[in-house]
Amino acid sequence: MVAIIDATRVGRTWILAVRDPAERETVYAKEIFVESTSDYQRAYADLVGQGFAFSAIVSDGRFVAVEWLFPGIPVQMCHYHMEQIVIRYLTLNPKLEAGIELLEIIRTLLRIDEASFSDAFNLWCRTHHAFLQEKTMDEETGKWHWTHKRVRQARDSIHIHLPFLFTFLKYPELNIPNTTNSLDGKFKKAKIALAVHSGLTHARQIKLVLSLLFERK
Repeated sequence: MVAIIDATRVGRTWILAVRDPAERETVYAKEIFVESTSDYQRAYADLVGQGFAFSAIVSDGRFVAVEWLFPGIPVQMCHYHMEQIVIRYLTLNPKLEAGIELLEIIRTLLRIDEASFSDAFNLWCRTHHAFLQEKTMDEETGKWHWTHKRVRQARDSIHIHLPFLFTFLKYPELNIPNTTNSLDGKFKKAKIALAVHSGLTHARQIKLVLSLLFERK
């Protein structure tokens, strides 16, 4: 199956879930204390042990670039989460020209092919290279730091995830989604239910979320 895998916070812990978007079915969901590569490895191993076979993985970016995590399996970075990561660094209203242009580029992600996106991004990197190399000295400590740190962070995030942004186009026969929407919708439904039942103990919160995740819809 093509598997969407992600985690969401519930109170003081997390729930890691794996969903089959084609069958509209959550095949794995478990409470974890800290989202880590070992939890993803355990979920993958448990499902393989149950007889599941993975043709592709779709995730939101936290471990997408950890290539050894799902060896030999195509991995797709969620386009929506990629855009949100960049917005988190740049804001919705960047003031610098480089930030404005990079935001415009990332907003084309859902409607553009790999070559066009890569060309636009690489041209942006070359155009603003000197700008992004600028440093400022802290007068109190005497230490130097990147002047445009958040723009650099947005650039670096795109660079890291670029090899995984268009996997869905490279394997059209697999029908890989380019977002985690199928699982995000289940998480959203669970969060709404938790808000309605805000007085639940943590144990009951976890039980409620798990029951909603395993609903076959």
